[in-house]
Amino acid sequence: MLKLRDSFFFLPILCFCLVFIVDGSVHEYNGEKFVGKGNAFVVHGGSEGIYSSFADLYNVTATIGDSYIRFEKVTFRRPKEAANFSSKAIQAVVFEVEDRDSIGGSAYGGQRAVCCTADLTKLGVCLEGEVIYRPSTESPNWPKVFGISFNGDDEVATLRSRSIKITKTGMYNLYFIHCDVNLKDLTVEGKTIWKNPNGYLPGRMAPLMNFYGFMSLAFVILGIFWFSQYARFWREIFPLQNCITLVITLGMLEMAVWYFDYAEFNESGIRPVGITMWAVSFGTIKRTVSWIIILMVSMGYGVVRPTLGGLTSKVIMLGATFFLASEVLEVVENVGAVSDLSGKARLFLVLPVAILDAFFILWIFTSLSATLNKLQARRMTVKLDIYRKFTNALAVAVIVSVGWICYELYFKLNDVYNEQWQSAWIIPAFWQVLSFSLLCVICVLWAPSQNSMRYAYSDEANEGFDKDDTTLTLIKPSSTPMKDFKSAAEARPVQDHNGAWNGDLEEDKTV
Repeated sequence: MLKLRDSFFFLPILCFCLVFIVDGSVHEYNGEKFVGKGNAFVVHGGSEGIYSSFADLYNVTATIGDSYIRFEKVTFRRPKEAANFSSKAIQAVVFEVEDRDSIGGSAYGGQRAVCCTADLTKLGVCLEGEVIYRPSTESPNWPKVFGISFNGDDEVATLRSRSIKITKTGMYNLYFIHCDVNLKDLTVEGKTIWKNPNGYLPGRMAPLMNFYGFMSLAFVILGIFWFSQYARFWREIFPLQNCITLVITLGMLEMAVWYFDYAEFNESGIRPVGITMWAVSFGTIKRTVSWIIILMVSMGYGVVRPTLGGLTSKVIMLGATFFLASEVLEVVENVGAVSDLSGKARLFLVLPVAILDAFFILWIFTSLSATLNKLQARRMTVKLDIYRKFTNALAVAVIVSVGWICYELYFKLNDVYNEQWQSAWIIPAFWQVLSFSLLCVICVLWAPSQNSMRYAYSDEANEGFDKDDTTLTLIKPSSTPMKDFKSAAEARPVQDHNGAWNGDLEEDKTV
């Protein structure tokens, strides 16, 4: 008796690649070759989260609000030297991830297979050379399996154009499969179009368009507050506040460009490479500048020291290295078919960025410790209070980041088949919210005001203005007799007629 269990046997091998969405809802195939998996030859045609079609309350036949997977000019091509026989069927298999157990099977509990074997044919449950599948328990019409064969000496076989309407929200997978060993050099061309009710954005990315819209509004509100203060007290501005202005400007540009990128993607189904590159670059520059500013603030630049001195070149070098590593990673993840990137290749790109992040954090807290000690030793209580608040905010941000990284690892390890794709957008959104929150804290601590220069660096002679009044003590008139003053005056060294000093250096005179 046929026993169907477990999952599509080769699906775990490819599931890591499916964590990342391809570059568009228009999946193009440009001569991809079939790869042997067990007793089958497969090509992964796509994987996306798709929401169900909107209810057609007025019986309108238009496709507005429909979700579907459409096949357009999907063509299979075999070499001329192999075009001398009629082939077995080449099949397209579309299934929802919850129905993965419906694909493949085994006879008498033996080795699991995707293609129907001779033993299974004898049992009368499938036809030899075709994909094994059974109807879903929830949707009897699923999975969708259809195909085409080569006739005679044909070199090309083309699937009939068709659309598969999606009536159930889920993560859908498409595989092209054949079971004919004589077609080992077979290739596939053409494209499939995957559409959600509101557009072409993949389901797990769709909420991000609204998110970037809200973030753009949030940056506008922050920008209005900051720039209004900047304009009012522009005479009191010091270098650190100019750096914060740059970060806010980059953040506004990044959020706006990301929103337009997703909007264009949603409209056309093809990711606009130019806009995406601008969004990636603005984001990378903003993160790099933010790290450098936080590091400089931690070192006391513009507050307790006028320059970074010999550390300037090291800070610039670290920032440039971080920018290059982050730019490469972001381009690979957001531009092009990132699902083609293997796990090891992505790990190779993630590790340098993670190491540089850790180095920044270590250097920042080391510098903060030294700066706090210096402020405390000089009794600069106003600046010390600001730096303590800044340190607490950074500490909270780091703790929350570590906790979120643990959650992210847990989420991905427990979502092997992307069944929680509807909430996956929260992971990238969290980092944007965290960085924005930290920027708001910095803006509040160092907001332009009529007392801005009180927080800026000044000469040692003027640093006393930063001290708390309670630390100053009144100097009472001395009760020393006048003769003591006279004796002190007589004890001072005087200059002889040769211009030489009698004794050591002359002390400061008192009036």
